[in-house]
Amino acid sequence: MIPTLRAPISAVLLAAFSLSATAEVCVTDDRDREVCLDQSAERIVALSPGATELIWAAGAGDAVVGVVSYSDYPEEAKSVTSVGSHTRVDMEKLLSLKPDLVIAWATGNPKEQTDRLQELGQTLYFTEPRDFDTIASNIERLATLAGTEKAGNERAQTFRAGVDELRERYSDAPPVPVFYQVWDEPLMTINGEHFIHEVVELCGGENVFADLDRLVPRIDRESVLAADPEAIIAGGMGEENRDWLTAWEEYESLTATSRDNLFFVPPSTIQRPTPRLLEGGKTMCKKLEQARDRR
Repeated sequence: MIPTLRAPISAVLLAAFSLSATAEVCVTDDRDREVCLDQSAERIVALSPGATELIWAAGAGDAVVGVVSYSDYPEEAKSVTSVGSHTRVDMEKLLSLKPDLVIAWATGNPKEQTDRLQELGQTLYFTEPRDFDTIASNIERLATLAGTEKAGNERAQTFRAGVDELRERYSDAPPVPVFYQVWDEPLMTINGEHFIHEVVELCGGENVFADLDRLVPRIDRESVLAADPEAIIAGGMGEENRDWLTAWEEYESLTATSRDNLFFVPPSTIQRPTPRLLEGGKTMCKKLEQARDRR
């Protein structure tokens, strides 16, 4: 009789629900590795300030139990246990936190330490965003691992929309040759594969060192003088410290100097591959508009 089928059907539905609730969650990280968890991550350690911002953007800040130094955004991250710096992790402290997911910086964390963490059975997700799309997809992938897809997907879409808006606004802007200074001693810049280069292009700028081979190449002052950029943009040692630009003021023959186009952008908004890159991008775009007005 039909009523006798109710119990088996209920049992099947319950079993199916149980399986879906504990189903394996898998994504591909920025090293093209498949990263799988038996269930959504509940204890997460982020091994770079950028990774910290990304996991918060993914809506999983409540699950973060460990960060590294300079993880200062959002404000809540400052109160999370530190496991050292991105260049030297305190392995004992990290392991004591019993994370079920470690977000590593592919080119920033010591390889011997990330290799050791994997040997010890830790699940690592490597992040290395090089462009706007990868920043957005990292938010979505991390949200998948943390079970916060709705919040993460919404944040990623908001970021993409903001980038599109800036791209449309400055699509016809006259180009401005730009030197972006990443570091002072040694003097360093970015090539055409770096995410900061994409911000420069978004604002209608032209990266004068785009063709160099290394992602973050070392250069000398003579190279900058020869390139004669119309604008120089720098971060600095701190969110309000524009001292790196002071040295360029003595080179009066530089177009950037003679036109007072020495611009500061707070480094945390432009040098971390996170949604705040949109904030840094808006600042940079405004600076390049000033440069155009001074022609």
